[in-house]
Amino acid sequence: MSLKKSLKNRILIGDGAMGTLLYSYGIDRCFEELNVTHPDEVLYVHQAYLQAGANIIQTNTYGANYLKLSRYGLEEDVKKINTAAVRIAKKAAKEDTYVIGTIGGIHGARAPMTTLEEIKRSFREQLYCLLLEGIDGLLLETYYDLEELSAVLTIARKETELPIITHLSMHEAGVLQSGLSLARGLQQLEDLGADVVGINCRLGPYHMIKSLETIPLPKHAYLSAYPNASLPEYRDGKLVYQTETEYFKKYAKSFRDQGVRLIGGCCGTTPEHIRALVEGIKGLKPLQEKAAAKTKETIEINDNGDKQRTPLFEKAKDEYTVIVELDAPKHLETAPYFEGAKALKAAGVDAITLADNSLATPRISNVVMASLLQQKVEIPALVHLTCRDRNLIGLQSHLMGLHTLGMHEILAITGDPTKIGDFPGATSVFDVTSFELIQLIKQFNEGISFSGKSLKRRTAFHVAGAFNPNVHNLDKAVKRLEKKIRYGADYFITQPVYEPEKIVAIKKATAHLKTPIFIGVMPLTSTENAEFLHHEVPGIRLTDEVRKRMANVAKDRKKSALEGIKIAKELIDTAMEHFNGIYLITPFLRYELTVELVRYMKEKAKRRQVSLA
Repeated sequence: MSLKKSLKNRILIGDGAMGTLLYSYGIDRCFEELNVTHPDEVLYVHQAYLQAGANIIQTNTYGANYLKLSRYGLEEDVKKINTAAVRIAKKAAKEDTYVIGTIGGIHGARAPMTTLEEIKRSFREQLYCLLLEGIDGLLLETYYDLEELSAVLTIARKETELPIITHLSMHEAGVLQSGLSLARGLQQLEDLGADVVGINCRLGPYHMIKSLETIPLPKHAYLSAYPNASLPEYRDGKLVYQTETEYFKKYAKSFRDQGVRLIGGCCGTTPEHIRALVEGIKGLKPLQEKAAAKTKETIEINDNGDKQRTPLFEKAKDEYTVIVELDAPKHLETAPYFEGAKALKAAGVDAITLADNSLATPRISNVVMASLLQQKVEIPALVHLTCRDRNLIGLQSHLMGLHTLGMHEILAITGDPTKIGDFPGATSVFDVTSFELIQLIKQFNEGISFSGKSLKRRTAFHVAGAFNPNVHNLDKAVKRLEKKIRYGADYFITQPVYEPEKIVAIKKATAHLKTPIFIGVMPLTSTENAEFLHHEVPGIRLTDEVRKRMANVAKDRKKSALEGIKIAKELIDTAMEHFNGIYLITPFLRYELTVELVRYMKEKAKRRQVSLA
């Protein structure tokens, strides 16, 4: 009997986690490679689930695609690994067992920087390998990204008439990562031709049941659920799942009462959990009718209605705009800092920007200093936010805090490596890239957290991206800008530039972009300062001419500062011919240097305005 016919007449039991059992045996590497190197161990897992009563077993191919195997240098073994996996599963299968080929999602809780086109190519290769071996159906599981799952389902549906099971995964019960309700997501999959629609991973039985309560019975497809055993506990260097198997037995009937026709297990589940499911549905027939619970819209958003100043990027489109970096102190003496901020405000800066522990060196929290700037000095603050220091939880908490404090300008950056800072033993986080951080911030502007949960209010962030033009291949750097624009960047701030010709080249290379660019200018204070920046600071390069000019006045500190100012003014002259945005970096809290440059820029802008009148 075909898998579709079986689902029509009875509740089927799938298997549990492959990785969990292999991990418990002490194996902690690419599980899919074991299809070739240790086939007997994979075979044993299949047999254990069949002995527990599973009707369906899935091939050990969750990550057996080009993209995931490339992490282990196995990208050329896609066919070998998938072929072996199907043959092992078939060897284990009994007469009434269904063998389904599994393909896992790429974009997950930590989405790699992979395009949808790359995912499609990788998916097709793995799909063909599985279909060639004569599987009974397909399982597309652990897809947090509905767009990705919809794309690969469309491909699979065109290539085969075999039953296709599609599983979405959620961070929060009943809501997808995009903020869409689970009900709408499953409906979309059914409309695209999925034979079974359901959920797996991340959540245990309780929250999966809560999610399914709002799901009506599909018109043409069937429902499925593969819950995790529980939330994992980290013990003695290993992840451990604690759920009692009796708990699974109890919830088996609950899944049936929600209309589920296919029940299996995900992370943490073992043959004992599957045996419990088998016992839990014993004597139960599939549900034929169901009244789904009505719920409110998943996302409830109240616009904050804040009255804000004109965003920096909007201002820079029409007039000269200057922002000044004045980094928070490395110590607790703050009086000189606020003196500098007041002087900069008096000079007419449009905003003060604060780095996020630049050069991986701890400073007073830039959020605290920015909040005090807005209170004491009444000047807008642009806060830098790195991917280095905070995990995904901390980043979201940080963003909610920034919004609550009324800060709306953010520079999203990767962050300098910890090895160059005061504490080289410190660890970097990098849960997301700068691209994904920009995307996350813009998702907050829709009132949706990373997990898809409603924030109840929209944030109103304006996001700047970093731009390093001091590279050999400027066109490649511009490609990164274009990508950041696609992810939501509103404007860009460059690393310090020390060559007028480079500014002209930047204008030429970015002429097709409408996104404002603030050209970075940092006055030099000495020849030592110039040499340090050139040789030791990532992303900064000085011309031989600039270094020579600073070296020529090396013996006179006052002349060195004057020469540094002169060089900066020359750069500003060129920048103002091509860009409206200027980004001044204050060296060593010597704000008198940047005050002079701000005044120079303001006077120059005023003269130009008069001449055009």
